[in-house]
Amino acid sequence: MAQSFRIGTVGSPKSTPKKPGGSIGAVQQIRALGLSALELGWVQSVRVSEETCLAIRKEAEIQDVGISVHAPYFINLNADDEEWPKSRTRLMDAAIYGNLAGATDIIFHPGSYFEKAPDEVLNIAIPRLSGCIEELRKAGNPVILRPETMGKSAMLGSLEDTLEMSRSIPGVLPCLDFAHLHARAAGKENSKSEWFIQLEKIEKIIGKSALQSLHIHLSGIEYTAKGERNHLPLKESDFNLRELLETLSAAGCSGRILCESPILEEDALYIQEVLHQVQT
Repeated sequence: MAQSFRIGTVGSPKSTPKKPGGSIGAVQQIRALGLSALELGWVQSVRVSEETCLAIRKEAEIQDVGISVHAPYFINLNADDEEWPKSRTRLMDAAIYGNLAGATDIIFHPGSYFEKAPDEVLNIAIPRLSGCIEELRKAGNPVILRPETMGKSAMLGSLEDTLEMSRSIPGVLPCLDFAHLHARAAGKENSKSEWFIQLEKIEKIIGKSALQSLHIHLSGIEYTAKGERNHLPLKESDFNLRELLETLSAAGCSGRILCESPILEEDALYIQEVLHQVQT
């Protein structure tokens, strides 16, 4: 049985050689490791030339590596009117240059509640995000914008938040960070029964097709009652990787799984190994 997910890393593998280095070297190293996806980590800012983007696209096509982009951290759909234009520029730059680099999906942190109710924040966030999609489509840019599920309860980015954004705006789908959801729930959301409920919710709200194009972040995670503290290697955490992969497999899911563990490619290969065991 063919594996249903492309698997790779968020950011360049640690083992990427210095030459050619950069994103080109990262794409080559992903393939050399036997992986098949790379999320470009443009998390501080988007500083890349069109020429470099086109070179990344070409190399990714040669190596058959699926490309996505992690947009800068400093994006907040709930920013005040003075700050929002800066957040918007960061997201749009990631989408424009990401598309040039062959990325199909742009992952971003959706922001903070600032102690407001989620519904109130979504009433601000959804029109802003919709405007971004509208501008991209007018320019012929087909990328999917993916708000990530976040690991702290104070952050915009519950599963429900990301699904409401996705339901409201064609061209928006969630980035499911299952470790974040586990931390956000202070240790729950770590069993087959809970994950099946999440997948049923996704299917009910945004359709079964979303389960065939999932974009997933995975790592181990350390957390408190307030949520995420930091990422951990999978084997040093309580995250139930095998059961999650069994759940995704049983539900007929497919897409990409990108590893965000401190030991990037080591854990990405571990995820691939466990997925292979589950599917054979």
